[in-house]
Amino acid sequence: MTQHGTLGVAVIGTGRMGADHVRRLDEAISGARVTAVVDIDPRRAEAAAARVDGCAAHTDPAAAMAAAGVDAVLIASPGPAHEEALLEAFARGLPVLCEKPLTPDSASARRVLDAETRLGRRLVQVGFMRRYDSEYQRLKALLDAGDLGRALMLHCTHRNVSTPPGYTSQMTINDSVVHEIDATRWLLGEEITAVTVLRPTPSSGAPEGLSDPQLVLFETEGGAVVDVEIFVNCGFGYQVRCEAVGEHGTARIGDAHGLTVQAAGRWGGEIAQDFVTRFRDAYDREVQAWVDAVRRGGTAGPSVWDGYAAAVVCEAAVRAQATGGRVPVVLPERPALYAAPPR
Repeated sequence: MTQHGTLGVAVIGTGRMGADHVRRLDEAISGARVTAVVDIDPRRAEAAAARVDGCAAHTDPAAAMAAAGVDAVLIASPGPAHEEALLEAFARGLPVLCEKPLTPDSASARRVLDAETRLGRRLVQVGFMRRYDSEYQRLKALLDAGDLGRALMLHCTHRNVSTPPGYTSQMTINDSVVHEIDATRWLLGEEITAVTVLRPTPSSGAPEGLSDPQLVLFETEGGAVVDVEIFVNCGFGYQVRCEAVGEHGTARIGDAHGLTVQAAGRWGGEIAQDFVTRFRDAYDREVQAWVDAVRRGGTAGPSVWDGYAAAVVCEAAVRAQATGGRVPVVLPERPALYAAPPR
């Protein structure tokens, strides 16, 4: 580590998410600094590096990882580039915070899982940031305490204002519902065993060819049922809600509106327009937790197993989209390295 034990981080990918993490590490996180940035576009890498004193710009992840002062890696590049970067980090023994997805499919995720298992120690925290959101953490603590009794159902809502050009029905699962997949596993401490996807007549606001909204149903190994409304062109804001229904009561998160104004005979508040705004604090806590764990010599948070399990469930859900039927989720035996359940 650099002077005074500060963690030197190489950020791979300087698009929207990566640039936000560069800002976060530079302005909001203690115990770490950005020592290198990587992007296939040299001008974008240089622009990101120029914002941080002493930060070097690279176009090759391996070169950045080999640079002096790099102690850890934050991967925020597109999903197809993750596997190569992760394996390079493993070869160098560098801890990693990898934005979701771990990799874009279960086959490549399994290769990463096997590679980390061979190392015999965890190096990766996967970026499922909802686990660090204060409302989700309160709901998790309530469920774990047992005050609501056994969880019977979760009702989830995930709405986006609009989708970019080229957005597909499969991306509703892989890019959006993946967060509900991880949240379900984490909140309930159970694996998902089957998926069904129902597709109502598309909204008039959905681009041609996009099935939007959809209702995704999960079954878990403990017998809980989870429904997810995914509506990625709702038009009015970004909303994420979750209601847990237990044997003895219910609890719901995601209704907070922040500032409420009453004037001119009306009242109202603001709805966040994107995930960066809604989960800003969660991202801060996620990265700070990663930095703190690495500085202590360990790794915490969502694991490679969590990333792999999410990829398997995503593939089952995409098959359910295509067939309209119930698709079982088949996971292999969990390696001993990840022996703890997804709590």
